Amino acid sequence: MSNFIPEMPTFTKKKHYNILDGLRGVAAIVVVCFHIFEAYATSHLDQQINHGYLAVDFFFLLSGFVVGYAYDERWKTMGVFTFLKQRFIRLHPMVVLGAIFGGAMFYFQVCPPEIWDVEKVTMIGLLFAVILNIFLIPASVDMEIRGLGEMYPLNGPSWSLFFEYIGNILYALVIRKLSTPLLAGLVLLSGSALSVYAMTKGDICVGFSFTGIEFLGGSLRLIFSFSAGLLLIRLFKPLKIKGAFWICSAIIISALAVPRIGGADALWMNGIYEMLCFAIVFPAVIFLGASGETTYNFSKKICGFLGDISYPLYIIHYPLIYLYYGWVKNEKLSFVDSLHGAILLLLGSIILAYICLRWYDIPVRKFLSNRWIKSAKPQSVK
Repeated sequence: MSNFIPEMPTFTKKKHYNILDGLRGVAAIVVVCFHIFEAYATSHLDQQINHGYLAVDFFFLLSGFVVGYAYDERWKTMGVFTFLKQRFIRLHPMVVLGAIFGGAMFYFQVCPPEIWDVEKVTMIGLLFAVILNIFLIPASVDMEIRGLGEMYPLNGPSWSLFFEYIGNILYALVIRKLSTPLLAGLVLLSGSALSVYAMTKGDICVGFSFTGIEFLGGSLRLIFSFSAGLLLIRLFKPLKIKGAFWICSAIIISALAVPRIGGADALWMNGIYEMLCFAIVFPAVIFLGASGETTYNFSKKICGFLGDISYPLYIIHYPLIYLYYGWVKNEKLSFVDSLHGAILLLLGSIILAYICLRWYDIPVRKFLSNRWIKSAKPQSVK
């Protein structure tokens, strides 16, 4: 689950969709809450903040919208390699930090052995997992040190960055060249396939494991949402919407927090709900958010802050979950008993994200932009 969104280059002279920045931050905070509540769930069926994983589909859709907006008209003066370098600079510094931080937190966490038995993991195995994560090389089921079959066991959200990179490569080489009718056809075809997948499996909480069915599900999530975002920006005709940030924030939070629908005996019902989210609700939210304006300084500051921390928050929060899980599981705490810890984790994650942004992410991106992007002015990294 990631923001994946490039900040507008300073040389574009285009409108900056600051409400979309704010919504990206709102969704990232919901993701943190989703992972907190995993400590008390036995399965997807009883997970609170039940549909938090759909934030990834919102991020993919938002990524397609903003990438198309920022880059579609620049290909006459920008090559594929330059585009990919800019995206690498935007995304990868936090991937590296998240992998290292994830390795450290996994090593020092104190979860019961039946959850994650750190003593069975050798230092060489741990270092190897960190290196794989740094380079976004998926771990196979046999190589996965936590035993849960994840691509990136030390920092789970990295799986969506793996697919985001695939999306950017496909955009640069193929998708951007499609006519609008062909792009609409791709959206319809991939959306239909993803809908069938959702109603058959009961949800689209897939993509984090390097197996056939997981990789298929993750690919469908990426291709539909990223392409739909590109199509949306091509067709976008803004309306005048007042209070768009607050309206859209309420919709996002509500959609992601809805309890599981239908239960184990009616998986298709939950699949239909998720289809409505990724096919209708999320595009509508982006349309409304892009149509709105922040007319008050308070709203502008809120959107700016949430947008700035959204990506670091998404990448850096999950290693802290190890410590929280260990505390909850060892003390056998209910959510009410551990509410103060949950609040502390959420606030601590936001503070840590801001620290990473100011003293790591921004300086590293500026350094790489100055070194690697010779033919253009550096990207805005406010």
